Amino acid sequence: MRIGELGQATCVDPETIRYYERIGLLPAPVRRANGYRAYGLAHLERLAFIRHCRALDMPLADVQRLLHLLDHPLDDCLDVDRLINTHLAHVQGRLQSLQALARRLSNCADAATGGIPPPNAVSCMSWWPLPKGKGVCATTVRPRTAQRS
Repeated sequence: MRIGELGQATCVDPETIRYYERIGLLPAPVRRANGYRAYGLAHLERLAFIRHCRALDMPLADVQRLLHLLDHPLDDCLDVDRLINTHLAHVQGRLQSLQALARRLSNCADAATGGIPPPNAVSCMSWWPLPKGKGVCATTVRPRTAQRS
């Protein structure tokens, strides 16, 4: 398959696929006589794995470590076990947060259909717990500067 087809099958932009090739996450495919990349099932499966890891907020360095273990199954995997356990805890935390969000949204919807004036979006979301030890944003927000013409 060509890069566009691989991208559609995995919901990954072709530029991202090329980037993953450049940094070694995805092996370079063979080239056809016309110069187009020819991807196979192994590329599709590996890219789908990478995409799922990234969807779970896994940094590329950690994805690389997991892929290394897949490529070299006889290597020591103690470090990877710790990595997996760390990400498993992260995923479980996200699941709990999403379940709490689903309950709150359900309560807001029930209030709206039960004849009670629906709460506004701020009151619906005001309960949302902040991550431990963090403020409202975990990242720094830079003020916008005026754009010059």
